[in-house]
Amino acid sequence: MTKALEGVRVLDMTHVQSGPSCTQILAWLGADVIKLEAPTGDITRQQLRDLPDVDSLYFTMLNCNKRSITLNMKSDRGKEIFTDLVKNSDVLVENFAPGAIDRMGFTWDRLQEINPGLVFASIKGFGPGRYENFKAYEVVAQAMGGAMSTTGFEDGPPTATGAQIGDSGTGIHLVAGILAALFQRTSTGKGQRVTVAMQEAVLNLTRVKLRDQQRLTHGPLREYPNDNFNGEVPRSGNASGGGQPGWALRCAPGGPNDYIYVIVQPPGWAPIAQLIGKPELAEDPDWATPVARLDKLDKMFALIEQWTEQHSKFEVMDKLNALNVPCGPIMSTAELIADETLADLGAVVEVEHPQRGTFKTVGCPIKLSDSPVEVQTSPGLGEHNSVVYGSLGISAAELDDLKTAGVI
Repeated sequence: MTKALEGVRVLDMTHVQSGPSCTQILAWLGADVIKLEAPTGDITRQQLRDLPDVDSLYFTMLNCNKRSITLNMKSDRGKEIFTDLVKNSDVLVENFAPGAIDRMGFTWDRLQEINPGLVFASIKGFGPGRYENFKAYEVVAQAMGGAMSTTGFEDGPPTATGAQIGDSGTGIHLVAGILAALFQRTSTGKGQRVTVAMQEAVLNLTRVKLRDQQRLTHGPLREYPNDNFNGEVPRSGNASGGGQPGWALRCAPGGPNDYIYVIVQPPGWAPIAQLIGKPELAEDPDWATPVARLDKLDKMFALIEQWTEQHSKFEVMDKLNALNVPCGPIMSTAELIADETLADLGAVVEVEHPQRGTFKTVGCPIKLSDSPVEVQTSPGLGEHNSVVYGSLGISAAELDDLKTAGVI
């Protein structure tokens, strides 16, 4: 069975997380992703190692299904080889600091001369303007994209989310841009620049808070539990921030993740009231309607929590779902990595590794009926030098010379 992106060659000059998360998706979808590394390798091969002299999980979980080659771009021969690689690629992806590729001698104009059909895709911290040359990391992007100011509790500090919305969130945005550019190329024959800024990707994911910022001009946001707004969207704890109120409620036996998130839709109140032993509240005019409950959401969830505390989070999940009440247990990382349903879905997969034996990683979240994904292990450093460079006409003898000279 063919793959969706079969025949598309991606030259992957990315490192750390944001770029590799993008190119790994492309590889899962069938592209031939060639990871171009300095002879010393992507820095994440060594970061956060749990086994000595073995590529870290940081690297392996972001670089599955790729091939690896090494190249010293500072040498003249390295630049010549890079030019040949560009000629034979459909997409070039990088997430270096602003101007780094230009300083190597490969401006967008030069890349277009080499390969007019090339899609040149970049991740930067920020778009052009005041912040353009500032460094950005995951939590910096969360801070400057609106996520941190609206995450946490009202009486606490701004809080980062554990979801990597700055890095992997930007990566998936770049995937969309690359695919759009490849599709447009089918009619124009021309490549184009694709850029995504981390700050803008986080801002896109925080759009509902910008919605609420504008709603504030017409008065307080009644679905928020906060008393004070001070002209900006506040941190509101576990409030849903949407049209349907929700909260995380304690469950038995009371461990740090023994919670379930429950959303109370209008049709769900009567069955919830019955389930928690308060059937009279379904008809009580002080409780019966969403408007009546709006100023006492804390009391409403406290009543529900008196019941959830008597049951495990998975028992509560089953009982509430039987009543068509939206809810979800707070699943720890230990529970997620051991979850049989996620394993059956391919959302968490076990991968063979030549040095580790096996490791677990996330599977491809995008499911295509005619392009199934088999997650394969990450490549060793320079593992595919002979194959890839051989396809460019470089002999085995020259490869040995290039290695001795530090070019590869």
